[in-house]
Amino acid sequence: MSFASRAASFWNHPAGPKTIFFWAPTMKWGITAANINDFSRPVEGISLPQQLAVTLTGTIWTRYSLVITPVNYNLMLVNVVMATTGMYQLSRKIRADYMQDTISVQK
Repeated sequence: MSFASRAASFWNHPAGPKTIFFWAPTMKWGITAANINDFSRPVEGISLPQQLAVTLTGTIWTRYSLVITPVNYNLMLVNVVMATTGMYQLSRKIRADYMQDTISVQK
């Protein structure tokens, strides 16, 4: 398959760049990148409600991206990564806020 035919196939795909099915998840990568950038942020600056929303949104939309027509693998992938980064941030926040006392008492 030549490059031109692959490019035409991508361009004309039901979830290709001529549709919202391409651009919405592509822009959602920005939210995920910001969450990854916050890994170095002090835990005091992490919002528990925000990270719950990021995690739940990623989880729910991962499933949805596989049942819609056309199946949207870009949307699935961005939401898997979004849910994973949200779970990591939640674990940091929960460990710092709720388990730090337990750790210092045990020592």
